[in-house]
Amino acid sequence: MNKDQIQGNFEQIKGRAKSVWGELTDDDVRRAEGSTDRLYGIIQERFGDTKESIKEKIDSVQLPS
Repeated sequence: MNKDQIQGNFEQIKGRAKSVWGELTDDDVRRAEGSTDRLYGIIQERFGDTKESIKEKIDSVQLPS
């Protein structure tokens, strides 16, 4: 996977996360610095969800094409 693919994947996850956790701010996402694991950690801190729960919620979201 190249850098563009990784960034595109993060953009999808970011969009899904923002749709699930509407209170997630752009600043929170910037703090993640493009890292899915950091984004999960920020969500855990703010909302108290487990990493497994976060993944399940993000995977269940279908973004419009």
